[in-house]
Amino acid sequence: MAAPVYRSLVQDSTRWQGFALRPGDIVITTPPKCGTTWMQRICSLLVFKETTLERPLARTSPWLDMVSKRIEDVVAELESQTHRRFIKTHTPLAGLPMDDRVRYVCVGRDPRDAGVSWGHHAKNLDPEVFFKAREESVGTDGLAEILALDPPLAGETVEERFWAWVDNPSAPIHTTSSLAYTLHHLEDVLRARDLPNVELFHYADLEADLEGEMRRLAAWLEIEIPAGAWPVLAGAATFETMKQRADEMVPNADQKLWKDNRKFFHSGTAGGWRAFFDDAAQARYAARVHELTSPEVAAWAERGGR
Repeated sequence: MAAPVYRSLVQDSTRWQGFALRPGDIVITTPPKCGTTWMQRICSLLVFKETTLERPLARTSPWLDMVSKRIEDVVAELESQTHRRFIKTHTPLAGLPMDDRVRYVCVGRDPRDAGVSWGHHAKNLDPEVFFKAREESVGTDGLAEILALDPPLAGETVEERFWAWVDNPSAPIHTTSSLAYTLHHLEDVLRARDLPNVELFHYADLEADLEGEMRRLAAWLEIEIPAGAWPVLAGAATFETMKQRADEMVPNADQKLWKDNRKFFHSGTAGGWRAFFDDAAQARYAARVHELTSPEVAAWAERGGR
């Protein structure tokens, strides 16, 4: 069976076709706003065993399927790398080339937190800059159809944007981010969790025990870290430290897509949805989740492994 194609305003999974994976490559596959940049930073610390970066994180760990850069340029960047590569994607496993020599890392997050974070994220994006970069990269053919299949997130308040994200009816293969896409992505990777080259992490677990989860990842990736280095490496992976170095850490920093790089790291905390969640809102949200996935997937997405 052919792999499904995930194509939206922001990404296109067909950009993986023909890309030459290497033994040991790490593919970071997460739903948007679920800890992608966090996991990229953690991988950089484990691979290089130091806190400094020679190039911004977005160039060290390129987002292969984002359409704001020419695929030839992204592939050239990756092919020039001599270190162990760690590549970002928001494409679910079903849409990726699966290779036994490659490690696939997924991070989940309570979808309610991801939805609030996506609303802030959408407001921080500079659409004029993004659309210009997109046009220079892939042109405008098919753009109207893409926008019709997944209109931009609507709403002025955090609450309005959250519910637009929850109720977005677009199919996961056509949307950049929604509740349906997030749960679809996590359900896909949970089905593959017993594969030896697939590992799951959860935002809540990273918050609860960052160093412990970093140690777990290092062991799975077969990376040895000197015992005395752990406090420094874990300290460099905290949310506040990353926010202080936002210009190095944000995705596509070289393209200036964000109105404020620091606001990309909006808060990093859980529970922002509680401000507008009463019993009726929780019932509405639970009903939508029930439409989209199983109780087992919903429970893992909300709470993680701990």
